[in-house]
Amino acid sequence: MSFTKLSVSALALAAMSATVASAQSREEIRVVGSSTVFPYSQAAAEQFGNVSDFPSPIVESTGTGGGMQIFCGGIGEAHADLTGASRAMKASEYELCAENGVTDITEVQIGSDGLSIAVSRDSEFDWDLTKTQVYMALAAEVPVDGEMVANPHMNWSDIDSSLPDAAIIAYGPPPTSGTRDAFVELAIVEGCMEVPMIAEKGEDWAEENCARLRSDGPFIEAGENDNLIVQRLQADANAVGIFGYSFLFENNDTLKAVNIEGVEPTFDTIESGDYGISRPLFFYVKNAHRGVIPGLQEFVEEYTSEESMGPGGYLSERGMVPLGDDKRTEEREEAANAVNMEAK
Repeated sequence: MSFTKLSVSALALAAMSATVASAQSREEIRVVGSSTVFPYSQAAAEQFGNVSDFPSPIVESTGTGGGMQIFCGGIGEAHADLTGASRAMKASEYELCAENGVTDITEVQIGSDGLSIAVSRDSEFDWDLTKTQVYMALAAEVPVDGEMVANPHMNWSDIDSSLPDAAIIAYGPPPTSGTRDAFVELAIVEGCMEVPMIAEKGEDWAEENCARLRSDGPFIEAGENDNLIVQRLQADANAVGIFGYSFLFENNDTLKAVNIEGVEPTFDTIESGDYGISRPLFFYVKNAHRGVIPGLQEFVEEYTSEESMGPGGYLSERGMVPLGDDKRTEEREEAANAVNMEAK
């Protein structure tokens, strides 16, 4: 991802040097970020603690947006070393980093993920939704008789008579989550644009008018802990939940997927792009902390190792879809060599 090159004043550089020096008093690597990437970072941290002489990194699930705020807060022991993200860093976040002296960052794509919509295995309905049906169920405003109005649909059957005559109840991530950003972009806005009257208005109009999720009850923000969504689905056979594929993969004994336009989320359909709600997963590492925070370079190398992110690696065992061979090698080399994302 490329951004306009930003200069840093001599005063800021001096302050950065002082804070980097203070980072030496912290022994543990600190990782923040996406709830979707959290189980992968946690797995890498556990493996690193087992195979190295360094302590296991501390991993926190803060959401993608929250992780970026922490990561971009500055250089030094008070600030995180690495953040996971279920979307690419935004230009505004990069600017925040630069304002706080965080100007040397390596972006690493670790794999791919499908944004699963799931229900309890106790649900008797054979769920298969179009993106437009998802939009019509969960968007704040939808077209009715040629006009955009507050979403009146309270039951799935209000949208299409072939859907269950049951209340729309959807548990999903909060605004700070990259999962939510990706869901809105890939399901809600794209589903909106498949409505003929909206398609005529164009993509910019759709992004401006379709992206807000409803707040009148059917969509329920469940926080950054996706395990809470899993528990609520297990308790209510009529509810649907929205989270990363890994959580469906890990709970497929009690949950089942909602197909999207006839395609079930699997490793193969996510990697091929046939499953229509899929996205790349990243981590970002603060290069000023390499060689200062003990073990950070070694942890990055463990996280991007073939044993970690390769086919059959321990991240794929957690539900991540691996990159192709060439892309995986490219990402591993850039991670190890601390390639600045500005240079990409």
